[in-house]
Amino acid sequence: MLMPSSGLETLRRFMRPRAAREQCELCGEGLTEEHSHLLELANRQLHCACEACALLFDSANASRYRRIPRGVRLLTDFRMSDVQWEDLHLPINLAFFLHSTPAGRVLALYPSPAGATEAQPTPEAWQTLVEDNPILRKFKPDVEALLVNRLRPAPEYYRLGIDQCYRLVGVIRTHWKGLSGAGVWKEIESFFTALRERAQS
Repeated sequence: MLMPSSGLETLRRFMRPRAAREQCELCGEGLTEEHSHLLELANRQLHCACEACALLFDSANASRYRRIPRGVRLLTDFRMSDVQWEDLHLPINLAFFLHSTPAGRVLALYPSPAGATEAQPTPEAWQTLVEDNPILRKFKPDVEALLVNRLRPAPEYYRLGIDQCYRLVGVIRTHWKGLSGAGVWKEIESFFTALRERAQS
């Protein structure tokens, strides 16, 4: 199914032109270009925050907001076979996965011209991946995701904040043209080139 209206609002926030200087949505403090984001658990909406406000929600026990990690890690030893990928029943070779506390399960989302579309991997298929990749147990619920890029000959797997995943969704939604998505593939490659440069192995 398509993401809820709150998810679409998240995409709009990434696509709309930036103000001269963004402000913290909690205290109104001016923000630098590189700043933290918070996830509002009730509606999965993202909010820009200054460092002081973001620190207030750094705990996994925070009830309303959760701070989204800013680090990016390229998982060079991640193991996923073609059969395991097919068992997840995703229509394209690009998706991200996160554990949703409100839903009580792992969500799989993939970008589309309409936004992020949700799929439902079976618990058995996901558990097989976890057994082969114990690092998945260390991901922070709700705010940290596994991003899988199988568009390249050598698949790539990233551990990163969900704000980066929604940024990718925004790139695709913004640049998709016509039935074939002409022009979007260059933008996707640019996104992953920047991600690789930022990532730690």
